[in-house]
Parts: sequence; C-alpha cells; structure tokens
Amino acid sequence: MSDLFDFEPQQQLFAVMGNPVEHSKSPQIHKLFAAQFNIVLDYQKILVEPGGFEQAVSNFRASGGRGLNVTVPFKLQAWYVCDQLTERARVAEAVNTIWFGEKRIHGDNTDGVGLVRDITRNLAFPIRRVRALVLGAGGAARGVLGPLMSAGPDEVVVANRTVDKAVLLEKHFVRFGNVRGCGLDDVSGKFDLVINATAASLQGQVPAVAPEIFSDKSLAYDLMYGDEETAFLVWAAEHGATQRADGLGMLVEQAAESFTIWHNRTPQTLPVIEAVRSGATGLA
Repeated sequence: MSDLFDFEPQQQLFAVMGNPVEHSKSPQIHKLFAAQFNIVLDYQKILVEPGGFEQAVSNFRASGGRGLNVTVPFKLQAWYVCDQLTERARVAEAVNTIWFGEKRIHGDNTDGVGLVRDITRNLAFPIRRVRALVLGAGGAARGVLGPLMSAGPDEVVVANRTVDKAVLLEKHFVRFGNVRGCGLDDVSGKFDLVINATAASLQGQVPAVAPEIFSDKSLAYDLMYGDEETAFLVWAAEHGATQRADGLGMLVEQAAESFTIWHNRTPQTLPVIEAVRSGATGLA
C-alpha cells in the first residue's frame, strides 16, 4: 500500500457515508481505536442522497478527507469509484473502505475478514472443515463469502428466496472451494455454522428455511445486531442452536481492519466490542 499517508493530527479527517447513516457506530468505534494510540481523529457521519455518492466522495477528498467507510447502499458504487482495488474488493465486487493516495483512490472490503475474525478469534469457533449455510445472496453475502470460504469449510451452501441469485454466487465463488447455491426450500440437513446475511431481523422476521438446520453444536450468526437477540437468533435458540452471536463483533473487527489500513496500527478489539455493546442497533 504505497499510497498510505503521513499527515499531521489536524489533517486526520475520516467519515462513514451511507443512507441511512445516523445510526452508525463507526465514529465511536474509530475514536476508541484512536485513543489506544493517542491519535486525534475527526470522524464524521455523512448522509448521501441516492445518485450523489461519487460527488460526495470527491467533495470529501477535496476538503482534506483521508479515508472513508462506506455502508449501505453505496458499497457497489464505491467499487466503481476506486482506481485501485485489493484482491478482497475485486472478489466481493463491493468496497466498504476507501483511502486516498496522491493520485489514486484505493478500495478494500473488510467485511469478510471482520466476520471470520469474530467467529474464529472472539467466539473461538473453528470454520475449518465445517458445513456452513449462508442465508441470503445480496451484497452482505457477497462481501463475506470469499474470506469465509478461504477459512477452509468443507462445504458452503448459499440459500436465497430468489434461486438465480444464489446460483450466481455459486458460480462466482466456486474457485474458492465447495459452494452450492439453492433456494430456501431446497436446504436440507444440519449445519455447523448458519449465517443470516438477510435483513429479515430488521422487520422482526426470519428467513423461510427449515428449522431442522441446527444441531446442539451449531453456531447461529446474524449479521444484524441489537440491544437484544435478533429475531433470527431467538428462532435459532428455539430450534436447538446453543451458540449464537450477532454482528456487532464483525462490525468492530471490520472497522479494525480499516483502521489498520489507514494508520498502520492494529487496535485491540475486545475492549471496543464491550464498550459499544450497550445501545447498539444496526447492520454489520
């Protein structure tokens, strides 16, 4: 990353862009990370109207901004805006982390590595050799599938209400290992790891998949997070999943990867997860 920057404290301007964005915990997370290294940050929330993302990025860069986090619904637009992409971003075809070099706009996707680190490190749940189910085939699923499959599961099944979208992800990610796309009705058998990559929990709903997917050793993981267990996690508990986690750990871990890219320093994440846990609601 030859274009990583060296700048004075007053120049350390960062932001998260999205719509909506008011709920974002990113400013709090990055300021907690910065405090670990005595770095002074100005980290803002920027609401971007539909169709205005590219101009918003240009304006932010012109104002002295050094890096951006990108949340829904602009991760695909961010992919197009960048001149230089990491391998993770190329695979995901979506960007959630931007930094500005002297001439180029760089993009990465830290969602997948954030998920894998939360599961394997914070939750101490091994992904290698497991049978995994990913519910949903939208941008959230696309962002995590590459790192998830690189962690070495025996099989990953992507199940979606619209079968064609799941099959497209199968074709895109088959180079990483054993992956199969199917409809929600076609899911069968039990899975060691079940990841809800849909937004159903926002409406208090759960994906229409058979409850027999869980065993008493399954980890149910929802990319959503909230003050209480999400609808998906409550449903998983009712059907035998004794291990459950929401997406707050993933949110902090992906932010830590962004922070490392921007500052070349790796923050501690567990104290930040604990600090943010109170009052957190949103999507990783």
